Order: sequence, then C-alpha cells, then structure tokens
Amino acid sequence: MSVLSASNQHDSDVLMVRPGKWTLTVVTLLRGQTMRFNEIKRVGGISQKTLTMTLRELERDGFVTRTMFATIPPRVDYELTELGRELLDLADGLRRFAERNREQVLAARERFDASGGEPAIRLVHAE
Repeated sequence: MSVLSASNQHDSDVLMVRPGKWTLTVVTLLRGQTMRFNEIKRVGGISQKTLTMTLRELERDGFVTRTMFATIPPRVDYELTELGRELLDLADGLRRFAERNREQVLAARERFDASGGEPAIRLVHAE
C-alpha cells in the first residue's frame, strides 16, 4: 500500500462516523445528563438489541462513556464525552435542516409515491 493510499485510508476511517437510525436520537437524549440503559430505552422507544448496539458503537467511537456500579442489580450509566457533545452540533444541524426543509421533502415523497415509486427519468443527450 502506498503512503498516499495509506493516508487516504486513515482519513476515511476518521470520517466513518455513520450515524445509524438511533445514533443521533441517543446522543440527543444524553444531552446534559447521565442516563441508565433502561431510561434511554423507555424514553427513546428503542429495542434492547438496537440500543445495545448503538451504545457500543458510540462508546467505541469515543462519543459515550459507560460507568458500571457494583450494585445488585448492576447499575450502568451512560453519558456523553466532550466528543459526544460536539456530535450534538451535527444532531442539532440535522434537526434544523429537517425543520427548514420538511415541506419540500414531504412534497418530493408525494411526487415519488404518485408516480408509482418510479423516479422521473431525465434523459440527457451528449452534444
């Protein structure tokens, strides 16, 4: 592997923050507070399996810390790291984008669905 391709591989690894369906929801729920697993599950309406996977990915990428307490039953708290709080900017930006463009997206969906799910084809002739 060349130095250039190795460098590009590293750059793309850093940019691999791929928010899943629940990632930004969980990050937003943790805004400014520590929450237990079941609290996140209850408030977010997310399945246990999906929440477990989402929290592990967030922890792996350094957005969330997990603190375990040796109690019976065991207690596990989750909170955002500094990096996770920065990810809130992305979540907030996405929310603002959705609010600003809601009507356009709904209209596009209606047009697409009215066409039977077939996108309009734009035919371009080479000159």
